[in-house]
Amino acid sequence: MLETRYRAARALPLGAQSRPAATGSGVSVRPAGAEARFSLRVRLADGAAPKLAGLALETPINTLGTDGETWLARLGPDEWLVGGPEADADLLQGRIHEALAGLSHSLVDVSHRNVGIDVSGRQAAAVLNAGCPLDLSETGFPPGSATRTLLGKAEIVLLRPTNAPLYRVECWRSFSIYVHGFLNEAVFGVEGPAAH
Repeated sequence: MLETRYRAARALPLGAQSRPAATGSGVSVRPAGAEARFSLRVRLADGAAPKLAGLALETPINTLGTDGETWLARLGPDEWLVGGPEADADLLQGRIHEALAGLSHSLVDVSHRNVGIDVSGRQAAAVLNAGCPLDLSETGFPPGSATRTLLGKAEIVLLRPTNAPLYRVECWRSFSIYVHGFLNEAVFGVEGPAAH
């Protein structure tokens, strides 16, 4: 019973709110669907690194790998953020433990802590740059990139999974209302008052 309430509470913390794309900028800011997220720490020894859910651990830092609905972001030398469908949370956790059997590692379910917000559209990078100091150009932050950064006053993990102008902002639940509001204000700034 408690586990059911726990999973339901972490599913959509921002409710069904979404900001549809306006005609001006074509930017959409919407909460991501419910996902399981895990913080993984493991020190890789020299040699073959195991694969997690079909994704290689041994990738360059600040990169993102995807396999269907499962994604793996390498944020540091020994740190990854893993995400996948909420319905597969237990299965994903079991597959990770199985792949890392024999290696000292830490795997923590942070699904209750993290919230995802998708920002898409041709001006999505400009919206994010209203509060994020990174170069989000094609060369500065190409598809398959992932990094820790700031958006306004909140620490976020920024992901760019595809070639499409789509970014995922992962933030702590306690910052989600601020981050969502910030992004919506930034869209208004990019579009200008004429679009509203």
